Amino acid sequence: MAIAIAISALNIHWQCKHTWRRASYNTSWCLLGCSIGDMGTILYFQVTGIEWPVLWIMSLAIFNGLLTSIILETIILARQMVLQLAFKTALGMSLISMVSMEAAMNLTDFLLTGGAMLTWWAVPLMLVAGFVTPLPYNYWRLKALGKACH
Repeated sequence: MAIAIAISALNIHWQCKHTWRRASYNTSWCLLGCSIGDMGTILYFQVTGIEWPVLWIMSLAIFNGLLTSIILETIILARQMVLQLAFKTALGMSLISMVSMEAAMNLTDFLLTGGAMLTWWAVPLMLVAGFVTPLPYNYWRLKALGKACH
């Protein structure tokens, strides 16, 4: 299976502006959803001063980011299909994208601040890392499989 995916990635046209635009649009919605839960969790711990290990805070932030992204995507998709199908589509089609996005955002935060901390200069870099990381995967899904989450 992995070999077939790798071969299909080599056989697609990576210069399609329309597909990059669509993949960027989809990734932006995913980033919005992930950022709400992720950064909201980190901000909560930062403001309240609750002492938790950084790994626990980041794990909870990742979980909450995935949750809010699935909720947002389900709401968007529910305008196009029944709620149950919208939820199933949001959960199944975007999970790899969301996990890679969350990992990139939290790794960037940790490398820049040394912990789970939102700063005015780290947040934009976290968002860029969160956007760029899943973008090629989202492009590939659109081009090779014709699948999108929005």
